[in-house]
Amino acid sequence: MTYISFLGYIAAFFTTFGLVPQVVRTIKTRETHDLSFWMYAMSSLGAFLWVIYGVILNAWPIIIANATACLLLFIVLLMKIKYG
Repeated sequence: MTYISFLGYIAAFFTTFGLVPQVVRTIKTRETHDLSFWMYAMSSLGAFLWVIYGVILNAWPIIIANATACLLLFIVLLMKIKYG
């Protein structure tokens, strides 16, 4: 693994898992009133497009981080739709 890939994985870890506290809180409380639907919708689409970009480049840090982010964002988005 190159230093650049390592840096990518570290950056991906922090930006992706920064979503976890919101996901956990949303699942526990089912409170989504203060969450923006459009922010989560656009972020989910953006993460999905990053996955496609990463696949085209065969860039695993981009693929893994954004696939995980897409899943986390989609969970909150579904909760927003259901409980918002």
